[in-house]
Amino acid sequence: MAKIFSAEHDVILLGVDTGGTFTDFIVYQQGKLTTHKVLSTPHAPEQAILQGIAELQLDPQQLLIVHGSTVATNALLEGKGVTTAYITNHGLADVLTIARQNRSELYNLQPGKKSPPVAAAYCLETGGRLSAEGETIEALDEAQLQQLRQQLEQLAPRAVAINLLFSYLDDNAEKRIAAIVPEEMFVSRSSAVLAEYREYERGIATWLNSYVGPLVEDYLLRLQQGLPGANIAVMQSAGGTIAASLAGQQAVHMLLSGPAGGLAAARFMGEQTGQQQLLTFDMGGTSTDVAMIDGELQLTTEGHIAGYPVAIPMVDMHTIGAGGGSIASIDAGGMLQVGPESAGADPGPACYAKGGQYATVTDANLVLGRLRADAFLGGGMQLDIDAATAVIQPLAAQLGLSVHEAAQGIIDIANEHMAHALRVMSVQRGIDPASLTLVSFGGAGGLHVCALADALAIPRAMVPRHAGVLSALGMLVAPRARQLSRTFTCLLDKVGADEIEQHFSELYQQGLEALQQEGVDEADIQCDYSVDCRYHGQSYFLNVKWQSLSQVREDFAALHQQRYGHCLSLAVELVNVRLAMKSAANEVSLPEVEALPRPEPQQVRLYGVDETVTVYPRDQLGVDQLIHGPALITETVSTTYLAPGWQCSVDRSGCLLLEKS
Repeated sequence: MAKIFSAEHDVILLGVDTGGTFTDFIVYQQGKLTTHKVLSTPHAPEQAILQGIAELQLDPQQLLIVHGSTVATNALLEGKGVTTAYITNHGLADVLTIARQNRSELYNLQPGKKSPPVAAAYCLETGGRLSAEGETIEALDEAQLQQLRQQLEQLAPRAVAINLLFSYLDDNAEKRIAAIVPEEMFVSRSSAVLAEYREYERGIATWLNSYVGPLVEDYLLRLQQGLPGANIAVMQSAGGTIAASLAGQQAVHMLLSGPAGGLAAARFMGEQTGQQQLLTFDMGGTSTDVAMIDGELQLTTEGHIAGYPVAIPMVDMHTIGAGGGSIASIDAGGMLQVGPESAGADPGPACYAKGGQYATVTDANLVLGRLRADAFLGGGMQLDIDAATAVIQPLAAQLGLSVHEAAQGIIDIANEHMAHALRVMSVQRGIDPASLTLVSFGGAGGLHVCALADALAIPRAMVPRHAGVLSALGMLVAPRARQLSRTFTCLLDKVGADEIEQHFSELYQQGLEALQQEGVDEADIQCDYSVDCRYHGQSYFLNVKWQSLSQVREDFAALHQQRYGHCLSLAVELVNVRLAMKSAANEVSLPEVEALPRPEPQQVRLYGVDETVTVYPRDQLGVDQLIHGPALITETVSTTYLAPGWQCSVDRSGCLLLEKS
């Protein structure tokens, strides 16, 4: 049983977020926070973590580590998962290949051929088929099991995914197949990964779990071996954590591990400042993640990663390839483009002086003066402005612009990409951005927050303290959690509340056993019950909280009206029951701001700003201090550019609260 800790004086909480460019650390001990960054090591992510812990001089045996990992995500994006066999019923071997027959480019008459998730030779068929009512149509006999065993031994895959039709009604056949799989092979059952209807989405989730599961297990094992005695948990895509020893078996739940940490922290900071409705953007070195928070994290079961549907619950966000490392280039038509390609961590932007040959958003911010060459990472990393100028110069020459004009163009295009993503998560969902607070975090976010707020006419913004490593903070304030679901299809008019609650009771027992394995006490568990509903005849559904049958009907109609602009007089159909279970999070109290002595602030010149600009070290700002833009506010892990026409104050937790003047 995994031991669970609270933030006592003898335990050190360590949040770790592995990003594409940097690996971020936040240490919480005896009410104090310490931040740290090291360059990521994508080939072996644990090396950067071990390096950071060594530099922080932490004893692994005192550590409770909560980790956001990109191992599963990168393996999927790069197509470098393990060889996986797919077992299904007779006649269904090509379901994953046929998919939904959706076209990524609607008007492309000659689309490129996409490789199937599983090669035909590794798609195996067998019996054990059920009807939609759970009745046996084709039995699974011992001869078929032995044949499967022989096929697996001959193919020798690293992992196996089992997805039988309607297995969420009766998982007995899947369990029998799993029992004959050779021990050295990783196994996933659809009835355990995603007990819901739609065999394609369920099959993809099961395949993904097996495709990346062994890599996640191997990685976490190396990390645990490198940190003997440490207690390690991993962030999952829905914003809750799971013990590292159990995470590999649920690897598909880690595909948005890092971004979920950022949203958990943004929600926490919103609570600290009394703001519940937030529009967040997390701008790192490689990408920008945009999401909405309305008191709680918003989840979706309709996410996509690398072109595949991921039907397991995950934070609802929109991700684009726009980050500090996004590469600027001139396209065939002579137009300036930014992203989605990134310079990554090695060699990184040219200004890192590690051999980068391409102009990036970070280089542009440095040339414009918004990044200070001597203040990056608290002065721990000197930026090379000459190298940044040298890589932007060829672009400027092609465009017939000065270097500064070209740099401003790079920033403007990156801002427009991010503004579009913010509109997707707000305007396109019928929500007025002006009613929200824009929350910026990530290492590069503070440099762009005012421009994005202006683009969406948002009058308020917030840059949390330690915004450059906020995802790492989110790891510390996230609860141990499980997301459970089961398909139960029926008309609301023809089902009793007691029948629905029986399904909830069964899910509760399943989640309780899982959380108790991690040392969570039943009395500390909070449950959120919800149901997926649709009008009879619809294909898609909306999720509403479960209270009573009558309340579900009212809430579904209201949500349908808000989302689609109308509601119908049709019967309402229940599709899935869902249960979110979570424990109390670690008790983390942000220390109040204690301003350091204030020397005379530095005055600098910025391109495009007529007046001189004051540079404020953030640790020298006091509570309620008011700053008028233009100004630069520097800290160890990020820089905030307060544009002309904006002002900000500092609250007791150290957040910068920005307002349009």
